[in-house]
Order: sequence, then structure tokens, then C-alpha cells
Amino acid sequence: MVFIFRTLFAARELKKPRGYLRSKFLDSVRLHVKGGTGGTGLPKFGGLGGQGGCVYCIGKEDANLKTVMTKHRGKTVSAGHGEDSRKTKIVGNPGSDVKLEVPLGVTVYREDGKVLGSIDKEGETVILARGGPGGTPESNFLGHHGQLHHIRLDLKLIADIGLVGFPNAGKSSLLKAISKAQPKIANYPFTTIKPNKGIIFYKDLRQISIADLPGLIEGAHINVGLGHSFLKHVERTKILLFIADAQGFQLSPKYPKRSCLETVLLLNKELELYNSELLQKPAILAVNKMDLPGTDEVLTGIKDAYKDINSVLDTLPEDVRPKNVIPFEDIIGISALRRGPGIQELKELLRRRLDELAEETDPNIVHPNKVLRQSRAIVKERGAKVT
Repeated sequence: MVFIFRTLFAARELKKPRGYLRSKFLDSVRLHVKGGTGGTGLPKFGGLGGQGGCVYCIGKEDANLKTVMTKHRGKTVSAGHGEDSRKTKIVGNPGSDVKLEVPLGVTVYREDGKVLGSIDKEGETVILARGGPGGTPESNFLGHHGQLHHIRLDLKLIADIGLVGFPNAGKSSLLKAISKAQPKIANYPFTTIKPNKGIIFYKDLRQISIADLPGLIEGAHINVGLGHSFLKHVERTKILLFIADAQGFQLSPKYPKRSCLETVLLLNKELELYNSELLQKPAILAVNKMDLPGTDEVLTGIKDAYKDINSVLDTLPEDVRPKNVIPFEDIIGISALRRGPGIQELKELLRRRLDELAEETDPNIVHPNKVLRQSRAIVKERGAKVT
């Protein structure tokens, strides 16, 4: 009896698990979906059975996959059956549809790997399982079964900017410094274990989304560490923002200490081995922790190295050398934790690069910077003084 009471008392004293461990971020959910069966027709009067309902998903900005999984875990998501034709109602009513609200960035895969569609905008829909047609003279007035599928909802975050870096490089500190996001920050690796998304606000009401993703480690391309759980989210961003610690990085005493330049090249290599198409994305390099002594020389060394990076590669260990080096459009020094002057410069740089990218992909988009450049060119042609 005493043992039972002690056991119950000890159970009460156990600490509750930390919140971020209880609320695990979900970016993949499997479901069993079934369209409704079509209603039976009425041969005597030529009546038509109702169409079976469909199961479909619709994009919602504030939706999440955790809600979908919790609501439908272990169940078949079934649409309503079509109504049978009868004497008082020759044409049966269609079955009720089932609508699943999913976050933007979801791609729907069928069990055989076929992509059924993707949700990129608010209100977009993808049919997961079509309902069966109702009974008609052509089908001998028999309704047909609806489609039945095992599907996977796979989320890849959609953001303008994707932060890429090793653990403890300062990605979460940067996200907090330039947006209203409140990510967990600490001075040890793997503080971020689930993606965070923030919004950068500008005085003219312009908004830019930025995603802070869990830190990579060597071997991420073969799913070491968080591996593919991180890398797949990079695919849906427009610009990659590499964050590197000016002091370099060492995961643990078992791993070699990497210099700042080596960590950048290792990140380059991991992206290349996972999906070489990622190297085609515009990229910016931010060297963090510039408030520490000796970091000015590090930044200068990296800028000099990238002026002729191919010759520098020959001097580095083979395990850090990528085959194709990302040509960074900009290399900038920042101090994310102290929110130094480099932060505001980076905010303006990100905006400018996004505007330029929008001009390249859609020539019909006209940004103020483009208008200003065109006006200056016209004035210069006429021989007037350009201010």
C-alpha cells in the first residue's frame, strides 16, 4: 500500500515535457480518402441518381497539418453518397463534399507517387477523391463507387527568403532582429527544431516573409540529422540567405573545426548533393557575429576568396569542396544579436533583390527603383544633369 502511494506521488512530481516537444511541427500527413458512391437511377421513369460527393483540400493561410491529422487520424475521410432517384424526385441530389483546410505550400501525392496537385494560394483547391457518377440509362441506372486513395499531404514552406546555416550560426537571432517573430534563442546548437516564419515590415507597408529552418549538419543530403525535413523547405523560397558564424563552426569535439569560409562551402555542397537546381536560386551571404574581435579580417578574407573562388578551392580539403560554387550576389557583415547597423542594410538589400527578381520573372511588374533608373537614363540621353 505504501509503495502504491509513493508511486502515485512520484508520478505527480514528474516534470511535464517542454512545450515545443509536445507540439511537434508537422510537414507531412498521410490520409485515406474516399469519394461518395453515385445514387441509383429509376428505370421506370428514367430517373437519374445523384453524383457522389468529392473529397478535396483548400488552401488557407492560417491552417496547419496538425489540425488535419488530429481530426482524421486513423479514419477514412469519406464524402457523402449521391441520392437515389425516386418517384417524387426524378433526379437525386448530389452527395455532400468534404473540405480539408490545408496550409499554403502543400503538395498532394497519391500512393503510386503521382502528384495530384499543389496549393500555393489562398482558396486554391485540389480534388483528392472524386465521387462516383449517379445511375443513368448508359450505366443501367446503377451508381458507381467513388475513387479510393491513400494520399500524402507534403508541406514545403512558402517564403520569400529562406535562411540557410549550420546550428548556432544566428539564424533565429536574425529572424528576431528583422521581424516580429519570437523564435527560441540560446547559445547551443539545435535550438531551432521546427521551422519558424516571420514577416519583415517596412515603413511603406511592404511585407517580406522569411523562414528560419533547423540548422544543417554535414550529411544532411542523405538525411543525417534533420536532413530532408529541412532541405525540402528550401525549394519553395525565392532567395537563399546564407548565415555563417565569423568564428567558424564545430558541432562537437568529434568533428573538425571549420572556418567561416569552409562552413559556407559545406552548406553549398549539401544543397548541391540534395538538389543541384537549388544552386540556381539567387543567394546572399551574411557573415554574423561581426561585433567580435578579428571578424573584420574574416569578412575581408571571404570577399577576396569569392573574387577567385576556383583557385581557393584547390587549397581546401576535398570533403568541403562543392563541384559548383554558388555565385553570391552580395556578401555582407552583420551582428544579429546586437542588432548593429548591418541589420538595416540587410533589410534593404533583401527588398532590393526581391524587386529585381520580380522584374526578371515578370516584365509587366514595374517597381519604383526601375522607374527611377529609366527616368535617369532618359535625362542622361537629353544631356541634362543627373542627380
